[in-house]
Amino acid sequence: MSTNPPDLRPDLARARVTETPRKGQPVIGMVSLGCPKALVDSERILTRLRAEGYGISPDYSGADAVIVNTCGFLDSAKAESLDAIGEALAENGRVIVTGCLGAEPEYITGTHPRVLAVTGPHQYEQVLDAVHTAVPPSPDPFIDLLPEAGVKLTPRHYSYLKISEGCNHKCKFCIIPDMRGRLASRPGHAILREAEKLVGNGVRELLVISQDTSAYGLDRKYDVSPWKDGDLRSHIVDLSRALGELGAWVRLHYVYPYPHVRELIPLMADPENGVLPYLDIPFQHAHPDVLKRMARPAAGAKTLDEIAAWRAICPDLTLRSTFIVGYPGETEAEFQTLLDWLDEAQLDRVGCFKYENVEGARSNDLPDHVPEEVKQDRWDRFMEKAQAISVDKLAAKVGSVQEVIVDDIDEEGIATCRTKADAPEIDGCLFIDEHTEGLSVGDIVTVEVDEAGEYDLWGQIAKS
Repeated sequence: MSTNPPDLRPDLARARVTETPRKGQPVIGMVSLGCPKALVDSERILTRLRAEGYGISPDYSGADAVIVNTCGFLDSAKAESLDAIGEALAENGRVIVTGCLGAEPEYITGTHPRVLAVTGPHQYEQVLDAVHTAVPPSPDPFIDLLPEAGVKLTPRHYSYLKISEGCNHKCKFCIIPDMRGRLASRPGHAILREAEKLVGNGVRELLVISQDTSAYGLDRKYDVSPWKDGDLRSHIVDLSRALGELGAWVRLHYVYPYPHVRELIPLMADPENGVLPYLDIPFQHAHPDVLKRMARPAAGAKTLDEIAAWRAICPDLTLRSTFIVGYPGETEAEFQTLLDWLDEAQLDRVGCFKYENVEGARSNDLPDHVPEEVKQDRWDRFMEKAQAISVDKLAAKVGSVQEVIVDDIDEEGIATCRTKADAPEIDGCLFIDEHTEGLSVGDIVTVEVDEAGEYDLWGQIAKS
C-alpha cells in the first residue's frame, strides 16, 4: 500500500552496483528519489557515465562526487529531496543535483549553496557536463567494459521501461507538465529494441511506465515504424501486443481510462500473451465536481461502467489506483461519494494521499481548503475501507493456484514473491516459508495459496 508521502529510495533498495573500481578510476555515487520514471533517468545517466569509464558507487564512500536525482511533485517530496542533498553534502561534499526539483535551481541553492551544479529533469547532457567539470573522465578502453544491459538500479529480473516523457493533461494539483513538458513518445522500434535487449539479459518482468501510458503515440499521430518483418504502429495497444510476445511479464502502469483501453483487455485475457491482467489507473477521485475542480479527464460513473466492461472480458483483472482526499472544496458528501464508489468498484490495490499544496500548482488558489484534521480523518476512513476490501479480495484467493515471481530469498530460506497482481515496491507480496531449496531470485513458479493477510499472501510450491 502507498503511504503519504511515498517513501521510495531505489538507490537503497537492492541496487545492482557491485563492481570494484579499478585503480585510478573516477567514481560517481547516485541517490535516486521519487517515482520509477526518475529511476529510469538515473539508470540512463549511470549507463552513460559507465560507458565513459566512470566507476559507480552505490553509496557515498569512495565516490569522487554524488548525483542526487530529486523529486519535486509535492512539498513533502521537495523537503525529502533537500534533506537528501544535505545528507550527500555532509557525507561526501561534492554534489550535483538533477531531476524534477532541478527545474527550480534557486530553491535548491537557496538552501544548499555548496552544490556543484543543478540541472532539470531528463537533461542528460547537462548532467554529464557537470560531472565532467567536477570529476574529469579517465577511461581505459581495455578495461572499462559496459554491461550490455547498461547499469541497473533494480534487481536483475525486472526492469522499468519508459515509453514516453511529459504529459498533455493540465490537472490543477500537478506541476509535472511544467517540469517535464508535453507528451513526447519514444519511437516504437526503439522501445522494443530496449525491451528485447533487457529480456535477452535475464529480465523476466517489464514494468511499462510514463506519465500517461494510454496516450502513448498521440503526439506522433500514431505513426508506423519498421519492426522485424512488419510495421509497428505507435499506439499503446500495438506496443503492448508486441511487448507481450517477447517472453516476459509485461505490467502497465499509469494508464488513464480512455475508451481505447478496452482494446488492451483481450491481450490481458490471452494466456499466450505476456501482458499481465493488471492495470494501474490514477482515478484520483470519484465525485464529478471534485474531478472537475481537479481538471481531470474522467468521471466516476463512467469509470464504473468501464471497470464492469473490463472485468466482463478479463475476470482475473487486477486494478490498482491512487486517490487524493481533502482536495480544496471537498465536502463530506463528496467524500462519501468516493467511499461509496470504492465499495462498488472493489479495486484490488489502493493508495491514498492527503492533498498538499505544491508551489506553482493552480489548485493552491482554489477556495475552501480542507483543514488538516479533516484530511487526516478522511484518509483514515478511506484506508479503513480500502483495507477491508483488500482483506476480502485476498481471502478469496486462499486455495487458488498462482504463478509468482521470486524477488528475494533470505538467510532462513523464506522466499518473497509477487503474483501477477503485485507490482514491486507498491503492492503486496506472497511468502513461501518452506521447501524453497532450489529456488533462485527471478524464478517464476506455481504456488498454492494457503493463507491471506491484510495485504499479503502465504503459500507453498505447488506439487507437479
